[in-house]
This record gives sequence, C-alpha cells and structure tokens, in this order.
Amino acid sequence: MIKLSGLRKSYASGGGRLEVLKGLDLHIRPGESVAIMGSSGSGKSTLLNVLGLLDGFDEGSYLLADQDMKDLPEVDSAGIRSRTLGFVFQSFNLLETKDAIENVALPLYYQQVRRAERMAQARAMLERVGLGDRGDHRPSQLSGGQKQRVAIARALVSNPKVILADEPTGALDTATSHEIMDLLDEVQQSGITLVVVTHEPDIAERMQRTIYLRDGRIVDEL
Repeated sequence: MIKLSGLRKSYASGGGRLEVLKGLDLHIRPGESVAIMGSSGSGKSTLLNVLGLLDGFDEGSYLLADQDMKDLPEVDSAGIRSRTLGFVFQSFNLLETKDAIENVALPLYYQQVRRAERMAQARAMLERVGLGDRGDHRPSQLSGGQKQRVAIARALVSNPKVILADEPTGALDTATSHEIMDLLDEVQQSGITLVVVTHEPDIAERMQRTIYLRDGRIVDEL
C-alpha cells in the first residue's frame, strides 16, 4: 500500500537546508497497522505529512497503492487525499461552527456528494462510532473522546484505503485513549491500512509493527 525508497526531505533554514528525512526505506502492506515512534525532532510529523500528501519530498520515491506520488500537481494530491486517505489529529480539527454530523459530512461536500446523501452517510458513520445520538451537538458540547470519535467518523466517511493518525490519543485520558484505540483497531481489522504516530509505548504495542525514527532515519523496527 505504501512504499518508500530512499526518501529525503529538507527545509530551508538559515540560508541553507535542514535535512529532516534522510533516505527512508519503508514498506507498509495493505491492511497493516504500523506505529511510528521517535523523540521530538526525529522526523515523525514530517514523515506523516509526506505520507498524507500535505508536503512534498526532495529525493527518492513514494508509491501509494502503486501510484507514484512524486511532484504531483496540487489538484491531483487533493483528489488522492479525498479518495484514498483519512486523517485523525491530536487536536481533533473539528469546525466549531458545525455540529457533529456536518463535521463528518465535510469530506463528502468536497467530493460534491449531494447534501441528502452525504448527511445520510455521515449519520450512519456516527452510528458506527457510537455517537448516533450526538449528531446535532457542536464540538463544544462534546467530551474529548467524543470529539475524537467524530474525527474518526469524518476520516472514515469517504471509505479511505489508509488512515493516518497523528497522536490520536495525546489529548485524552488513559481510559478514553483505550476506547479510541479499540475503535481504530476495528477500523484496521476491516481492511484499512492504519499508520499511527505516537510517543506512547502502550499505544504502539497495539500495532502490528513499530518503526523507530531518530534524526530522520529508521533505526529500528519491531
């Protein structure tokens, strides 16, 4: 599903270039769950941004479902993000002016799905994550765990092949974290590839494989 070969990424810094990813080789199979761990500055977030087509890369190759992601026009990247990728963030990234069902339906709006259909799909997805009775609640009326469930429903509503989760339990207490990971486990077991950036060993242990980054390089894999 995801194959990186010699992937490098750098940023302009102080008149020079700061290399953040230094020749990564990584293969993630369809339906696999993988944790990415490493200290601050190891390149975890940059790697996730590259995988999510939120940022480009300088050298090497990135194949997503056998399609080359190098130097894609933004319109093509946006289309692939919409059809193939789902995102879950630590800060939830919900729109405070919209209720839960409207937040979940948002990806379908950008796919130009008719309103009645997208609202029906969003309602069904909220049911799937256990929030069928919270569709008319705005984010300010939801707990942290409920917000993350809404975010997961939003990530799933467009039927992606890959879910990319950036510290999905970082803002949650221990009990709620385990509930969210149970839900993500169910997602992965349905056949969706799951990539989770985390600093929590107990979260990583729930994944099938863990990749360790240090200074922009993969230094271990379990």
